[in-house]
Amino acid sequence: MTTENGTRRLFPSRLRLSGHGLVLREWADDDLPVMVELFDNPEVAYWTPLVSPFGLGAARDYLEKARRSRATGGRVHLAITTDGGRAKGEVLLSRSMWDDGTASLGYAVGPAYRGQRLAVRAVRVLTDFAHTAARLSQVFLEIERDNEASIRVARAAGFQLTDAPPSVVEDKGRSLNLYTWSHSCP
Repeated sequence: MTTENGTRRLFPSRLRLSGHGLVLREWADDDLPVMVELFDNPEVAYWTPLVSPFGLGAARDYLEKARRSRATGGRVHLAITTDGGRAKGEVLLSRSMWDDGTASLGYAVGPAYRGQRLAVRAVRVLTDFAHTAARLSQVFLEIERDNEASIRVARAAGFQLTDAPPSVVEDKGRSLNLYTWSHSCP
């Protein structure tokens, strides 16, 4: 994908992906109450950088930030759905902080929708997009050692733990050791 001036663009102007029984679509204003339902949860707050509590104001701020990042080509946030309708979680692809030709991926599934392999399937769909349409050579996940659910998702989606030392970041008053998992273009 290239722009009119010939520069490479990671994301098309509209993005809707399907596969593995899912439809990944961009968030809409109508999704704000659903975002609250999905993200206002202690587990989501613990494992992600999302604010807590996550009310309508936080949802509006999050959606606006996602749209700004999308506009600059840095990141795309997609609602995880089974039919293009009600969101059950989110998966995102981000170019920030990675070398050209690579990106990181993140995800969260609402508590009511866990146990359906939604995260694994969404990660597979977005990873396939990253390697084919966006032509990225590698996609990364950053996961804490104790986040067993995310480690299971990474393994099931074909990611491999790298030998890189963990990156240490501060979030919500705690120190996180994030281990890098990689998926290379087949």
